[in-house]
Amino acid sequence: QVQLVESGGDLVQPGGSLRLSCAASGSTVSIYRMGWHRQAPGKQRELVAVISDGSITYQESVKGRFTISRDGAKNTVSLQMNSLKPEDTAVYYCYAQMRAGYSYWGQGTQVTVSS
Repeated sequence: QVQLVESGGDLVQPGGSLRLSCAASGSTVSIYRMGWHRQAPGKQRELVAVISDGSITYQESVKGRFTISRDGAKNTVSLQMNSLKPEDTAVYYCYAQMRAGYSYWGQGTQVTVSS
């Protein structure tokens, strides 16, 4: 079992920045990759960014604005979000994919970009 706790969601103006963090606990030694998805109202959940050993993938719409990082020693994954746009408004979910293939999800943190 892995528990994931997200933090950092907030209301921010367009063009602003936020940093999301996700702390993993439990059987973290079996985590293969970690990342973030998001779900906007009325839309499907979508991948934002994912990081594993030597590999990072971003959704096209966030490239150049978002940066994902992982601290293996602290079992945390962070998402630095700059130049935020109203269309980035969503609930952001942290996830951890295990080496066996299945995933765990956090409860989500709300990011609202609005003036």
